[in-house]
Amino acid sequence: MKPTRFIRHAIAATFLAAGCAHAADFSLSSPDVADGKTMNVQQEFSGFGCSGVNISPALSWTNAPAGTRGFAVTVYDPDAPTGSGWWHWVVVNIPADTSGLAHGAGSGKADLPAGSLQTRTDYGQPGFGGACPPKGDKPHRYIFTVYALKTAKLDVKPESSAAEVGFNLHFNTLGKASLTALYGR
Repeated sequence: MKPTRFIRHAIAATFLAAGCAHAADFSLSSPDVADGKTMNVQQEFSGFGCSGVNISPALSWTNAPAGTRGFAVTVYDPDAPTGSGWWHWVVVNIPADTSGLAHGAGSGKADLPAGSLQTRTDYGQPGFGGACPPKGDKPHRYIFTVYALKTAKLDVKPESSAAEVGFNLHFNTLGKASLTALYGR
C-alpha cells in the first residue's frame, strides 16, 4: 500500500472510530425482554402452530446521536430456517421526540406514537408477529433494533417489505442500538 493511501485510510478509520464512539452511547432496553435471556409466551406468536399471546414488548432507548430526526424499530430472527431469516416487526416514521414504544403498541393493545407506520413482516401483514421457531430447533435469536435516522420519514407504505424498508434504513441511519433475546419450543 502506498504511504499516501495508508494515510488516507488511517484518517478515515479515525473519523469512523470517533463516530462509533458517540453511537456506542445509544442504547436500547426493555422491561419485557432482556439481552441474552429467553422471552416468555407473551412474545410468542399466535398461529403457525404456536399458541402464544403475541404482544409486542415495551422498548425504550436513550442517547440517540445528534441530528436524529426520526426512529425505526425492527425485530429479526436470523436463525429461521428460510435461508434469509424472518422479519417479525418493522415500525418506521417514529418521531424524533420519542424515547420508546409501549407494551402492546405493535399488537394494537397500546398506541404507537403519532405518525408511526408499521410495514409488512414475513407473516404477510404489518404489526408485531411474535416468535414461533420450529419445535425442537435450538433457541432462535430475536434481534430488536432501534435505528436513529437522519430523516423524519421514510418513503414506504404498510405493504412495503422488510427488504425495502432495510434499503431505506441503510441510507438514512445515523446510529443503531440492539438487544438480542432468545426463544425456543
